[in-house]
Amino acid sequence: MARCACRRGWESGPVPTDNPSRLRGAGKRVWTIAAALTLCLCAPAGAFDQSMVSAVAKARQSVVSVLPDWPQDAGRVEEPEGSGVVVGDGRTVLTANHVIGSARTLRIRLENGDVMPAELAFRDVETDVAILTIASPLPPILLARDGDPEPAEPVCAIGNAFGLGLSVSCGVVSAIHRAGAGFNPIEDFVQTDASVNPGASGGALVDAQGHLVGLLSAIFTKGTDADIGVNFAVSAPLLAALLRQYDEHDAIAHLRLGVVLQSEPQPGTSGPAGLRVLRVEAGSRAERAGLAVGDLVTAVGPVRVAAIEGLRGLLARSDGQGALSLVRDGETVRVPLGGLLGPPR
Repeated sequence: MARCACRRGWESGPVPTDNPSRLRGAGKRVWTIAAALTLCLCAPAGAFDQSMVSAVAKARQSVVSVLPDWPQDAGRVEEPEGSGVVVGDGRTVLTANHVIGSARTLRIRLENGDVMPAELAFRDVETDVAILTIASPLPPILLARDGDPEPAEPVCAIGNAFGLGLSVSCGVVSAIHRAGAGFNPIEDFVQTDASVNPGASGGALVDAQGHLVGLLSAIFTKGTDADIGVNFAVSAPLLAALLRQYDEHDAIAHLRLGVVLQSEPQPGTSGPAGLRVLRVEAGSRAERAGLAVGDLVTAVGPVRVAAIEGLRGLLARSDGQGALSLVRDGETVRVPLGGLLGPPR
């Protein structure tokens, strides 16, 4: 079952409230986009020049519609389609895992209307990313290689709006390293105000060079069905790490630190933000790296962390360089990521 809908007539409902980890705050509703991707211009006049138009035109060649074929009793009439992005060798398509659902077979549709079969190669529930393969290559998009985008940087989203075919909307990067939104166990999101509607899941968020900065994944709303400009895309560095792992091992496995963590400060209290270590398992990566009960994990490299999902996202995309920062007895301690992320003994 898809996790979202955000336009009247396509509503699949809010995440069930019997799972409080899916919600963040009273009155909020969390939605995910899996039916059709829409994008309409929303930036100030003059914010995007002809070079952006050309970059988006090139990027559109790498975006497809994803057509899951569900069992008859599991069909999703209100959200029948999603989107995908062609990467790598041109035979690999990234999409959102929840787009696939319980589909028995998959097809993709090109912008010219041609339809071709696709195979599900791998699905990663923890990041909500799925990898499809196709027989005939298509133009692949390049992943942004200059790290994370900057807040206020112009971006455009491309995808299959309401099953009508590819369309575009533009806005800016609202924030990076968003986590704790309640969508996935592992989160490293680029937040954008580019308009996103049902079907956006698996679509492309691209920069002024037409490079992929994120895979559109979810909408966060509060008390309304409408897109209110708080939309999320899985970051390109996290996507790149998942693809590297899949290329090397034909699978994706996420490390287990062997710790129990708690976000700080707790509600109604004050103090520094971070993740308090409550327990360290014997023989775990965390014990080997020197983490101890009472430590307050504050950052991965230069990025502050305050949500467990965000810590896992930053570690999942890490290349092993840099350090995990924590506070112990009032002193800052830095744990090399290479030792923490290395193979368990």
